[in-house]
Amino acid sequence: MLNKSTLAAVAICLAVGFPALGADNEEPDRRVYAVRGGVELQAHVFQPTADAPRPAPAIVIAHGGGWAMGEPSWGYGRARHFASLGIVSICVQYRLSDQETITPLEAMDDVAAAVRWTRTNSDELGIDPGRVGGYGWSAGGHLLASAAIFAKDGEVSAVPDALIFTSPALSLESDGWFKKILLGRVEPSEVSPAAHVRAGLPPVLIFQGRTDTVTPARGARRFCDAMVEHGNSWELKIYDDVGHLLTPSDQPDDGWPNPDPEAVADRQVRIEAFLESIGFVPPETN
Repeated sequence: MLNKSTLAAVAICLAVGFPALGADNEEPDRRVYAVRGGVELQAHVFQPTADAPRPAPAIVIAHGGGWAMGEPSWGYGRARHFASLGIVSICVQYRLSDQETITPLEAMDDVAAAVRWTRTNSDELGIDPGRVGGYGWSAGGHLLASAAIFAKDGEVSAVPDALIFTSPALSLESDGWFKKILLGRVEPSEVSPAAHVRAGLPPVLIFQGRTDTVTPARGARRFCDAMVEHGNSWELKIYDDVGHLLTPSDQPDDGWPNPDPEAVADRQVRIEAFLESIGFVPPETN
C-alpha cells in the first residue's frame, strides 16, 4: 500500500515507467482549466497533426505520486504517443496533498473539473465531447475512477467515456497513507472506487503487476469483480513477475521504477486495440 517512504523513493521518477513516444521536443499548449484557492490549475494540451480527422477524441491524463507529488509533465510521453494516434491528449495539474489542508478530495474535484473543462471547450480544442477518455496510473487512476463514480451531476458530465489504468489505486479502505492524508474529513471507504462501482460506468482497461506491493493486484480484482456484478465492460491484464508500474519482481517496486520492456510493449498493443474497439482510433491508424 502507499506510504510516505514509498512516495519519497518513487515520486521523482514515476514517469520513467512511461517512456516518451513521439516528438520529444514537442511542447504542449498550456491552458488554465480552473482556479482553486488562488491557484491556476493547468491543462497541458498535445494536439494531433493538422491532417488528423476532426473532431478528434480526447484523453485526460492524471499522473501518479500518492496524491502528494507529481506534475503534468510526467504524462508527456503518453500524451505524445496518444497524439500521434490522432487523439487530443491533456495532462492535467491537480492540487497535491500538503498534509495540512489539501487532501485527495481536492484532487478528485480538480480532475473531475478537468474532464468537464475538456468537454466544455470541445469546439476550441477540436474534439468530440462524446469521446473523452482518461488515462491514469497509481493515484491518478484513483482520481479518474473517482471522476466516473463520485463526481456530482452537472450540466456538463465529468464521467469519462473510457478509462485506461496502470497499477491504479482502486481499493483504499485499508491504505494507511490514504487515510492519513484525508485528514479525517471522510473515511477511506467513502472514496474508494472499488466499494462504489455501479451500473453504467465506462469501459475500463487495467494493467496490473501480480507482485505489486504499492497498489496490490487484489484491489484491481475487487474493482473488476464489482464491474462484472453491475454489468459493466472491463478488461484486466495481470502480468506475472512484475510489480508496481510493471517493475520486475526481482527488483523493489517501491523505489525507482524500471518497467519490464516486454510488459510495456504488450501494454501498448493492448491499449491501441482497446482504443480501436471503442472508436477512439480508426483501424487504419494501427
